[in-house]
Amino acid sequence: MDRADVGVLVQSAVDGDAAAWKALVEGLSPLVWAVVRAHRLSDADAHEVYQTVWFRFAQHLGRIREPDKAKSWLASTARHECLKVLKSLRRLTVTDDPQLLDRISEDRTPEQSFIDSEEAAAQSERVRYLWQEFEELGERCRQLLRVLMASPRPGYQEVSAALGIAVGSIGPLRQRCLRRLRARLEARGAV
Repeated sequence: MDRADVGVLVQSAVDGDAAAWKALVEGLSPLVWAVVRAHRLSDADAHEVYQTVWFRFAQHLGRIREPDKAKSWLASTARHECLKVLKSLRRLTVTDDPQLLDRISEDRTPEQSFIDSEEAAAQSERVRYLWQEFEELGERCRQLLRVLMASPRPGYQEVSAALGIAVGSIGPLRQRCLRRLRARLEARGAV
């Protein structure tokens, strides 16, 4: 259907010609469907957009200033309606977790959520680096630090008995091991 034909049909439809309206719908439906399908909507959403586009066209039919550009109007409206549907779908999160649905909204902005996720990722990477460098320490340092990290925290007498280290040596050895670990992390740029 060329622009002139479209313009004549739009004018006739404005004047109440049902046959002109039918010819517009039949002739331009493939265009509307092409735009809708290009956005890969679900069948239900695609049909909804298709109907909305034609409804809006009918609403604005008498106000279209350039009837010969109705094809462009329909394509633009179809694209706009598809984008509205896609935007609304991004806000939805499908879940089968009933506890998630019971949570109270944190009322955080998208920006704050992004910052929090970036900070969490950075923290996770720092922890990963820490454990990688920890594994590179000598066996004696790893054993001592693991025992000292236990919960509940053991007393120096228990550490001495478990590792065979004099009670007076535990503190200074712990400090040396932590300094080595810190130096390795600083060299890596993780501190």
